[in-house]
Amino acid sequence: MVLAPGQLSPYIKEYHSALAMIFAIEEINNSTEILPDVSLGFKIYDVCGSITLGIRAAMTLMNWQEDTIESDQSCNKSQTVPAIIGHNGSPPSIGIATTVGSFHIPVVSHFSTCACLSDRKKFPTFFRTIPSDYHQSRALAQLVKHFGWTWVGAIRSDNDYGNNAMDTFVKTAQQEGICIEYSEAIGGTHSNRKFIEIVNILKKSSSKVIVAFVSYTHMEFLVKELIIQNVTGFQWVGSMSGISDRYLGSKERFKILGGAIGFAVKNAEIPGLKDFLLSVRPSGAPGDARFKRLWESDFKCTLTAQENDATDKLCTGQENELNNEYSDVSDLSIAINAYKAVYAVAHSLHALIICKDDQGTFHDKKCTKKNIEPLQVLQYLKKVNFTTRNGEMVFFDENGDPAAQFALVNWQLNKGGTTTFEMVGLYDASLPEGQQTVMNNVSIMWSNNQHKVPKSVCSESCLPGTRKAIVKGKPICCFDCIPCAEGEFSNTADSSDCSKCPVEYSSNQQRNQCLLKKIEFLTFGEIMGILLVILSVTGACLSIIIALIFYKYRHTPIVRANNSELSFLLLFSLTLCFLCSLTFIGQPSEWSCMLRHTVFGITFVLCISCVLGKTIVVLMAFRATLPGSNIMKWFGPTQKRLSILAFTLIQFLICVLWLTISPPFPHKNTQYYKEKIILECVVGSAVGFYAVLGYIGFLSAMCFVLAFLARNLPDNFNEAKFITFSMLIFCAVWITFIPAYISSPGKFTVAVEIFAILASSFGLLSCIFFPKCYIMLLKPEKNTKKHLMGKMPSTSL
Repeated sequence: MVLAPGQLSPYIKEYHSALAMIFAIEEINNSTEILPDVSLGFKIYDVCGSITLGIRAAMTLMNWQEDTIESDQSCNKSQTVPAIIGHNGSPPSIGIATTVGSFHIPVVSHFSTCACLSDRKKFPTFFRTIPSDYHQSRALAQLVKHFGWTWVGAIRSDNDYGNNAMDTFVKTAQQEGICIEYSEAIGGTHSNRKFIEIVNILKKSSSKVIVAFVSYTHMEFLVKELIIQNVTGFQWVGSMSGISDRYLGSKERFKILGGAIGFAVKNAEIPGLKDFLLSVRPSGAPGDARFKRLWESDFKCTLTAQENDATDKLCTGQENELNNEYSDVSDLSIAINAYKAVYAVAHSLHALIICKDDQGTFHDKKCTKKNIEPLQVLQYLKKVNFTTRNGEMVFFDENGDPAAQFALVNWQLNKGGTTTFEMVGLYDASLPEGQQTVMNNVSIMWSNNQHKVPKSVCSESCLPGTRKAIVKGKPICCFDCIPCAEGEFSNTADSSDCSKCPVEYSSNQQRNQCLLKKIEFLTFGEIMGILLVILSVTGACLSIIIALIFYKYRHTPIVRANNSELSFLLLFSLTLCFLCSLTFIGQPSEWSCMLRHTVFGITFVLCISCVLGKTIVVLMAFRATLPGSNIMKWFGPTQKRLSILAFTLIQFLICVLWLTISPPFPHKNTQYYKEKIILECVVGSAVGFYAVLGYIGFLSAMCFVLAFLARNLPDNFNEAKFITFSMLIFCAVWITFIPAYISSPGKFTVAVEIFAILASSFGLLSCIFFPKCYIMLLKPEKNTKKHLMGKMPSTSL
């Protein structure tokens, strides 16, 4: 019976691996460099992927009993095989390594990738020439992260290979911020119901990327069901045993898996292998039924005569021109590992044979060459380090694993419409973290023949200016985007938190950057500042003008009657009061903050002291006119000067203590306004500040009381009346100032304080000096002693 063409395709890789092993053994036997005068033998078992058959074959090899073929050559055979090469699947290799481990027989696999086999406690004699799935799983997680896929589905074979690989992938994916929407396992029963369930899950899922750790057989059944239900559009990412298997690459399957990417074993060349494959004949493989079936399939003939079917063409066994999958050596990614496995065992045997007694691997440093034991081979296999003919280094780490290197391949269609596996990158675990995946300059074809990287996220990326907020009951990859609060920002996409802007900065409207806040203080250039400066200068100029008028009319009765010395001193202090308001305008500094408050406090006390002196003079003058009164001798010019000096000195001492203990200082107020900074002067010691104001208030109250008592004294020009009015204005201004000062925002606080200074100064200036100037300039007839001393009936204010 002749098999249909391609029926053996899925097994060609395994067959190539077996023939590559035989080819390596023949090379070694014909070599003079390795194992000279030693011939290697072999026995191959096909366990059909069965764990039970694998263990049975291993036990047979452990108890190898075979009749020795008599020949002229002496043949020394060990009672137990020194090493076992295989299996190509992880589950059978686990069974084999567990069985022979206690007998110290090394097992070298060429395609068992389960990370569990790296456990030296469980599998102390296991080695492999293919990298572990541990590195492949981590590499796949990093690859998924590289393309921005954070929401993926996962499918695995329900065996040690699939479960261990998926476990490593999930752990690495979580570290990379990748979420898995679903994780489904395919059991070993190949139940059609299970494949239908998985396909239904794929159809309902929102993720567009599927990570697969599935064996070839499971993948074949799954793709078949996907084709039946016409489920396309998914981006497949997988391991070498499933997605990267070239025998899945038919046109029909390309509709499902087209654009898939995955890691595969690096391809390599084995010089001379093709000629060896073409030299094999059925007569040279009498026990190989599979090769005979392959021969019959390729040449459309039969090697065994059929009595009932005379139409079948008989094979001669010498047919040639074989040009099919069997002779195709373009993909030797698996066969090269079987080839290296044979050489690894051969090099360990060679090191054992040439060993010298002082270089042995055992504690006594001796070499036993009479009978080669598996334990000896095991010890030397751990130290194997050689370079293949194509320049690749072969060695094992402490876990029996080789250096982890993978090729990143992509399913593409060539011009002829044939599926090709293009190498688009390389993964090398020996490179530094973050640089282990190197992409080639080859364009990747994605699912549905797209050249744009597909998106697979649970939630769209959060733009700068927002932060991710986890949705309760959902994975971390599913989130809402919340705008940053005022004063916070985020300048990267998918930010988990908003950062606070520095104190002097505020967030912009988009909340994606911080802008320097506008600094606010009362300046000379703004309208309010200009108006206050004009009022201040005007008041100072009026005080000077009035002083000049008083000086011109200094000999007139009205000036002499109102104590010209105190008048000039009061005008001087008022001029200082007007000018001190200028220190409140402009950018606050340490000196300006200290100067504005202390100058204001001292000049106002000097001003009120002069007014208080005038009030006392009025009272004393009235008392002095009474019969028998000599009170003026107790309040003469010297006493007036000393009293003013004493009052002012007290305020001066208060200011010194204030500046010494806790002086005023400039401060950037960021609390009142969120969008700007108020540059202000903080009073420092609140006690000092209120002591200065309280002392001014005390003198003002005392002056008001005395002036109020003298308001009805019988003179045509009673100055006490005007002083009373001025003190009323003064007290009203400063009582109103307190709530206005506290409630005014920003620079308006300073403006209120300046207004209070100017208003109270103008009140004193106008009430005390304007009436006198009016008489001196416009009513000179009243500027006589007779008029001033004239008695007039008192009137109530």
